[in-house]
Amino acid sequence: MTMSGLAADVGVSRQTVYNEIGSKPALAAAMVGHELSLFLAAVEESFDAHPEDAVEAIGSAARAVLVLSEQNQLLRAIVTATNGADAELLPLLTTASQDLRGTAASVLGARLARYPIPLDQRHVDMAVDGLVRLVLAHVMQPADSPDETADRIAWISSRLLNLPSP
Repeated sequence: MTMSGLAADVGVSRQTVYNEIGSKPALAAAMVGHELSLFLAAVEESFDAHPEDAVEAIGSAARAVLVLSEQNQLLRAIVTATNGADAELLPLLTTASQDLRGTAASVLGARLARYPIPLDQRHVDMAVDGLVRLVLAHVMQPADSPDETADRIAWISSRLLNLPSP
């Protein structure tokens, strides 16, 4: 998509699009940020639904993220780009991945802090990093259904966090 095409689609001038957005990379970053907020909201809802069980909350959050990722057109376009299609979207994933991981890890870490986890903070942080990377790996290359994958992620989380298995 071009900025001119975007302007035409929304019924404004090309200059208005540039004035409001700045550049095509800025637009892409804003779109990725918006999509990330949808995923993080689903994670928050999953934790709210399981206030007494961290493992269930993690499994529910993983399931929600995996289901959303199947339905998300922007994410599917980026994943397709990594598999040899339109390489213009690839930098969205490679340059923003550290920020995305960091943001996701912050949200997950903050939510897990509300549960009694029998580990020191350093080990919790390592587990959070591993879980975020695991979920992102399954977003990028799904292996099974969201339900099956989420169940596996919940089981792995129980091991990483030294909590009872689901």
